[in-house]
Amino acid sequence: MPASNPETLRHILTAVRTIAMVGASEKLHRASHQVMAYLQGRGYRVIPVNPRLAGQTLLGETVYPNLQSIPERVDMADLFLASDHTGPVMEAAIALKIPILWLQIGVINEEAAHQAEAEGLTVVMDRCPKQEIPRLGVPLVTRAAS
Repeated sequence: MPASNPETLRHILTAVRTIAMVGASEKLHRASHQVMAYLQGRGYRVIPVNPRLAGQTLLGETVYPNLQSIPERVDMADLFLASDHTGPVMEAAIALKIPILWLQIGVINEEAAHQAEAEGLTVVMDRCPKQEIPRLGVPLVTRAAS
């Protein structure tokens, strides 16, 4: 059953540091662009994933064609995709052992969510971190000095 209780969501949003945003858009009016900018402003590292924009830069980050191409560890995959396109991305997240899958508002894939949860991943579905962060009072993210 996808995570939805406030304590679990607060824990996720407090623990996560690096997010792969699948379906990131360069268009300023698109929700994915606005959410990416918001999350960056809150201190998260957001890595955009969009095969159409691969190799370009979006909000200061290199865009990758898929999750498999990201050269570093990702704590969460945030999916801005039509529900019927989430299955293969969720399968990739399972294979890569990305611990948290977050499906945006209106993005629902019960079958893939059950499969991911059976593999030990946490799934959040039909929610937006940009809405949940202020609702839950999640503090700014701090990253360890490198």
